[in-house]
Amino acid sequence: MLSEPRSGRLAAWGNALLAGLVSPDDAVLAMVGDDAVHRVEGLPGESGPVGLTLALGRLRTLGVTGLRVALPAPGHPLGLSGPPAFNARALDAEEAVVAHGAPYGLVPEVSEAGPAGDVHVEVLWHCLPVREAPPADVPSLGEAERELAEALRDATEVLSRLDVAGSGPVAEAAVDAYRARAERGREALAPGYPPRAVRVLELAQRVGLLISVAYENGHGGAVSASEMAARGAALRPVERTARRAQVAAYNAYVEDREREG
Repeated sequence: MLSEPRSGRLAAWGNALLAGLVSPDDAVLAMVGDDAVHRVEGLPGESGPVGLTLALGRLRTLGVTGLRVALPAPGHPLGLSGPPAFNARALDAEEAVVAHGAPYGLVPEVSEAGPAGDVHVEVLWHCLPVREAPPADVPSLGEAERELAEALRDATEVLSRLDVAGSGPVAEAAVDAYRARAERGREALAPGYPPRAVRVLELAQRVGLLISVAYENGHGGAVSASEMAARGAALRPVERTARRAQVAAYNAYVEDREREG
């Protein structure tokens, strides 16, 4: 969760493009990010992989009016609605985009090519049928914001008590550096999203970074097996809550349209 998931970029900027709030060129540039190229295969009516602009146009003609994000993890099919074949592929990728208005979903397959220092990343999105049903375990923005604040407070208390790296000034410095880079390089969400969604997404990403710093910087003072277990027990529910909040933020555009409709 250190960086924006590809499914988040595709859904957010795809929603803005479907709503006519951004140009195709600007949307594709934001969706591709630092990758070399994104293509979509398996679209009805297309014999092979196509670019993102054509793919989103095709999805629109198929009835798609919005895009949601899924960020599943083992035992937690967050944002998924089935069938099992799609869920399994999304779980392997740890992310997916689920269309609203037509029964299709997109799962990324990421490949790298080129020598060290000059690696090019290519993404092939597989278009697959999905079940038209409410996504699993996605909270409202308000619920996500409350849960995230509570989980962060509880986890910070536990990590500080255990003297875990990730709960002190080193973690805060890493967070501040990451936020500075992010603010220079991109918008938090695409045009059309409510301010609360931006706020929830930024908090979820901040919490995700703190979790990563805690895991990546050794055991801190948690040297006993029981203390290490306590750290894991503190981090796991916060990580789950942060993923739920992230999905709620990305999906806010579609949720708002559903309420308005």
